[in-house]
Amino acid sequence: MSVLPYLAHDLQVSVPVAGHVISAYALGVVVGAPLIAVLGARLPRRTLLVALMGFYALANGLSAIAPTYLWMVGLRFLSGLPHGAYFGIAMLTAASVVRADQRAQAVGHVLLGLTVATIVGVPLANWLGQTAGWRWCFGIVAALALSTAILVAMFVPEQRPDEGASPARELGALKRGQVWLTLAVGAIGFGGVFAVYTYLASTLTLVTGVSAHVVPSVFAAFGIGMTAGNIIVPYFAERALMRAAGLLLLGSAMTLALYPAAATHFWTVTLDVMAIGFCGALATILQTRLMDVAGDAQSLAAALNHSAFNVANALGPWLGGLAIAAGFGWTSTGWVGCGLALAGFAAWVVARLSDPSAATTSFKRARPTPGY
Repeated sequence: MSVLPYLAHDLQVSVPVAGHVISAYALGVVVGAPLIAVLGARLPRRTLLVALMGFYALANGLSAIAPTYLWMVGLRFLSGLPHGAYFGIAMLTAASVVRADQRAQAVGHVLLGLTVATIVGVPLANWLGQTAGWRWCFGIVAALALSTAILVAMFVPEQRPDEGASPARELGALKRGQVWLTLAVGAIGFGGVFAVYTYLASTLTLVTGVSAHVVPSVFAAFGIGMTAGNIIVPYFAERALMRAAGLLLLGSAMTLALYPAAATHFWTVTLDVMAIGFCGALATILQTRLMDVAGDAQSLAAALNHSAFNVANALGPWLGGLAIAAGFGWTSTGWVGCGLALAGFAAWVVARLSDPSAATTSFKRARPTPGY
């Protein structure tokens, strides 16, 4: 997102049209996550992780030399294919090497890469796009991905798949109502964060009145909040995952509702954006919840969580954009986000009422991942 203007100029398209490369990546995540999780059910997890990250490195390296806009759209779609499956399987692997009562913390640590990227990667990419060109950003991503594949091969313990693992068993997750309800909570409830985040830069310059060079600091505040949330929340959420998810949704609704008023001053909007980011720990909690309700179909459920959050990544900006286009102003995204968070809370209520066991201690119900 932060290099979009430079990419658009170089590929000779408008910024809104160039934005389709982001949608293409998100579509790749939505399509690739369940497909790869099902087809890779019989593969050892370390082997699959290395292969996925190797493919990710290749697709990003080719993105760096994309000759035209259409090539870029296609390559971003390919780049998104391994994203959801990689994170889903990485989280399952991390959760399988710790005690059952430390699973949420392990999942949170895997997600720290994404949260730290919002602190460092976003401003760095923006600076690099200005000074060296946007293609270097994708080249660096490719190098980092290749390094990750090598490190996974060296340090992640090999875990042979369960003897009963199969595509058919993974598809069994789709028969479980609690899996669908948990995915709905994320797909709807997290959309509020994206509704605000997508239009944050424009809001800061046009409503708050800050200069362009100050904008990255607010994005960094969001990342700091999300990083803190992924470290702190899982530590306290192990005993009551669903309760934690509900509280995060309500907290998100409250901070998003405050956004229109907070946006008028730099320090208030910075603190509010940090609080919105803190509530982003919902992703970690829902990922761990899926481990409880997916039964033997762990890989598919874990990957689908990332598909759900990419649905949120499409839903939030779309509804926020409609509100802005309708003349309600840049800060109306806060009210849109609040509505989505409350809608996600409604899905949470349905999930909670239809599963009385959700009130019990999570790690007491947890069992080791099949085969490990």
